[in-house]
Amino acid sequence: MAFSKEERRNKIRRRIRAAISGTPEQPRLAIFRSNKEIYAQVIDDLSGKTLAAASSKGAAGTKVEQAGVVGKAIAEKAIAAGISSVVFDRGGYLYHGRIKALAEGAREGGLKF
Repeated sequence: MAFSKEERRNKIRRRIRAAISGTPEQPRLAIFRSNKEIYAQVIDDLSGKTLAAASSKGAAGTKVEQAGVVGKAIAEKAIAAGISSVVFDRGGYLYHGRIKALAEGAREGGLKF
């Protein structure tokens, strides 16, 4: 029997999370995409703490433009917290559209991954 869209994403997400983990020196940039919004968090998995977070709530423009703004915002917050390098966790989503726009925005903002 075929996987549903959500089951497929969760399977990919578990596989990605088995391979990557955030450390204090290089935390994990985790992405969550809903139908309306997109969220990004910089997470230290060893201590279980979120170091920086950003979302598209209240942003104007298309969803892809909003994702780029969120990428730049998370980069600014991470750099302000003393983080310059992260591990990118796309959360089981394809690297396309809003996920790609967020990643490019974060790179433009100064994050390295």
